[in-house]
Amino acid sequence: MEPDVRPPARTAPASPEETAIASIRHEIVIDARPETVWDAVRDVGAVHERLLPGRVLDTRIEGVERTLVFPHGGVVRELIVDVDDDARRLAYAVVEGARPPLAHHHAAFQVLPEGADRTRLVWTTDVLPDSAAPEVRVRMERGAEEMRRTLETAAGPGRP
Repeated sequence: MEPDVRPPARTAPASPEETAIASIRHEIVIDARPETVWDAVRDVGAVHERLLPGRVLDTRIEGVERTLVFPHGGVVRELIVDVDDDARRLAYAVVEGARPPLAHHHAAFQVLPEGADRTRLVWTTDVLPDSAAPEVRVRMERGAEEMRRTLETAAGPGRP
């Protein structure tokens, strides 16, 4: 006998707010070599030191979970989904503490060469409800700019 794998019955149809997922993509070009940028992105336990110092106070790793601690006392718990060195892609999901509150969050960074000495960092985030997309987009843009400055500073004056 086949197991019943149908979704549970709902008393009312899902509203668009419950089911519409927004996909947000933001790209930045960084004056640093791709291998340098990837080394910082893939270092999942050092967000507070290598990507967002000041914005993230501490990063803790326990198994495949990462906890980010913010200066205002907020805490975000994430699941590290994949670190793919060949594709230079890091995927993660926020499982607790998202601001704004989200029913679903999945994101990925991909590090791509932009010429010999520059990097294109592509940050893609899927969120539910889709109404949270404008606020999430602003946070991504600010965070990406902070990461760019941090990575370029780390690359040094004679960068990349």
